[in-house]
Amino acid sequence: MNYRRVFVPNGYVHIIITSYNRKSIFIDNIDILRTAFKNVQKLYKFEIIAICVLPEHIHMILHPKNIDSYPQIISSIKYYFSRNVGQVCPTDNLKIGYKNKREKGIFQRRYYEHTIKNENKLNNQINYIHYNPVKHGLVKNVKDWRYSSFYKFVKQGLYDINWECSKDIENIQDLYFE
Repeated sequence: MNYRRVFVPNGYVHIIITSYNRKSIFIDNIDILRTAFKNVQKLYKFEIIAICVLPEHIHMILHPKNIDSYPQIISSIKYYFSRNVGQVCPTDNLKIGYKNKREKGIFQRRYYEHTIKNENKLNNQINYIHYNPVKHGLVKNVKDWRYSSFYKFVKQGLYDINWECSKDIENIQDLYFE
């Protein structure tokens, strides 16, 4: 299958990375994940505009200096995390394709990417990312999830600490990326 990625210069990309068989591994290994991001930022120039780490998937909006580099950024994050997390999935449950390539079965091979085309869509994507833990029933309020960039936005005055206004939520109800 041929995948075509869109590379818009100076663009923003919403990325979703998912664990193999949706195994809950990211929160339990959050320090390794954070180190993976820090190490990859030393190799590639990119900014994480918004992020939310859930137990079995990660949402983030990247703004790479070189838009063509985001596939390598994702690959490097996955590589570092895989090399340092240890064996979290039993290898006897792996599909034959994973075994043949000597993969650990930590990530789904593919990731979802969505190129953001304007400021309004960027704002909706940021809202969607921050609301995601509530959507999945992990917390009742956005402010109760520790593993997102929500507090960075509050500190910058872009969100009120009790954000979840019905108007913003209505705007993101149509969005579905999982």
